[in-house]
Amino acid sequence: MSHAARPAWLVLEDGSAFRGRAIGAEGEAFGEAVFNTAMTGYQEVLTDPSYRGQVVCMTYPHIGNYGVNEEDVESRRPWVEGFVIRSLSPVASNFRAQGPLDAYLKRHRIVALDGVDTRAVTLLLRRQGSMRCGLSTTEPDPERLLSRVQRAPEIVGTDLVKDVTCEAPYEWPLRDSPPSPLPRSRHMVVMDYGVKYNILRELAARGCRVTVLPAASTASDILAHKPDGVVLSNGPGDPAAVTYALAAIRGLMGRVPMLGICLGHQLLGLAYGGETFKLKFGHHGGNHPVQDVATKKVEITTQNHNFAVRMDSIPGQAAEVTHQNLNDGTVEGMRHATLPIVSLQYHPEASPGPHDARHLFGRFLDLVEAE
Repeated sequence: MSHAARPAWLVLEDGSAFRGRAIGAEGEAFGEAVFNTAMTGYQEVLTDPSYRGQVVCMTYPHIGNYGVNEEDVESRRPWVEGFVIRSLSPVASNFRAQGPLDAYLKRHRIVALDGVDTRAVTLLLRRQGSMRCGLSTTEPDPERLLSRVQRAPEIVGTDLVKDVTCEAPYEWPLRDSPPSPLPRSRHMVVMDYGVKYNILRELAARGCRVTVLPAASTASDILAHKPDGVVLSNGPGDPAAVTYALAAIRGLMGRVPMLGICLGHQLLGLAYGGETFKLKFGHHGGNHPVQDVATKKVEITTQNHNFAVRMDSIPGQAAEVTHQNLNDGTVEGMRHATLPIVSLQYHPEASPGPHDARHLFGRFLDLVEAE
């Protein structure tokens, strides 16, 4: 660590304060503190739009050792509000590396700290639950920072999708992406609630023509593209606040097969007439065990969400559970009782991994083919 590193603070809304060293942009950042248990993939975490509004604390202690590159991004820019790690690697060593992590953070104006006891932060969040927090490289008094943390907005009830969605429809692959080796046989419309690029890559790799639409698109807008299937993407914030998406989804039900991923899964639960609720500290990382209810097979999955579907709130047995979290029993997958609609709370596209659940894209395309 350079001797030029500046002292900085992480302060949680309960008053807990952690001193660290500034490694990113200078200034302050506020958001909901969450911890991520992945050992690799920090660049994918930084650029995942689902982290809009959140400050991410990495539990793995050594971050930055393989640098950053232009290929491992999951969206057009980083979205985390702030980034907290235990130890920034002084060396970025990888044949794909195009630069060090700290320079990347500065370039994208991400306030970040290292030298923080991330184990203590994680244990506190597990015990107390997710909390608002603030990072500052300019405020020497954590008490003054705390007063600003306690005035920061809450995630519950906030629509963050509007911040991350695309401004206009576009086709994937983008011009600079490699062409798919397979013919474009099916047309998939992907609703961009904060989509990760690897969802689009996985569909294109299976021979789909992919059109991405802004989150506020209506059912009529979507159907005008004559899709064979619609994918409801991941995204940030409280699903109950994204009311325009619910209206569109209800307008699509019974008219086209749908796959919901993460936020898309939660939106489907609401569209079925059910409720969502906020988890104590969410699921963030690449090591969450999920069981397929039908096959009893267990897959290790990538997850990033703070809300979940309350299955017993869905009226009339409109949907059934297909996958379940083995850590806390929450619903990880659903299937509509009569319509060709399936959903997953976790990320089959993974990126960075593991890839246990990637086959579920093929299962959805089989469903589309049957229709």
